[in-house]
Amino acid sequence: MTSDERDVLDVLQAELDFIEKGGYGRSPRTPQQAKSSFADSLTCINYASSKDLHPCEECHLIDFVPREARRNEVPCHFIQLNESGETVEQLEGRDNQQRLEAALRAWLKAKIKEIKTSRAGDDGAS
Repeated sequence: MTSDERDVLDVLQAELDFIEKGGYGRSPRTPQQAKSSFADSLTCINYASSKDLHPCEECHLIDFVPREARRNEVPCHFIQLNESGETVEQLEGRDNQQRLEAALRAWLKAKIKEIKTSRAGDDGAS
């Protein structure tokens, strides 16, 4: 169960903005060190912590992770990003940053649209 007090819509929109601004590009100071999707952005509830202060189950992203993948070390890397079932884990392993970011952008846009549509429907029911 998530206990992240942030609005999931805000979290996803911030991640999309981060990607669109080149957030996962390699740092000029450490170009040999790749950044990890979700974990190396403000989306992660443990971002910039020296240790994991919160279990991943408390993060909004856990709701998008298949049940069988929730016990993995970085469960958000097992979110299925497209109809082919590709995950961050698979795409990072292929070392194709452009394809990974394109898949992340498409997934984020779809989830943002779903949430906005759902919320608009909820507002109309009141």
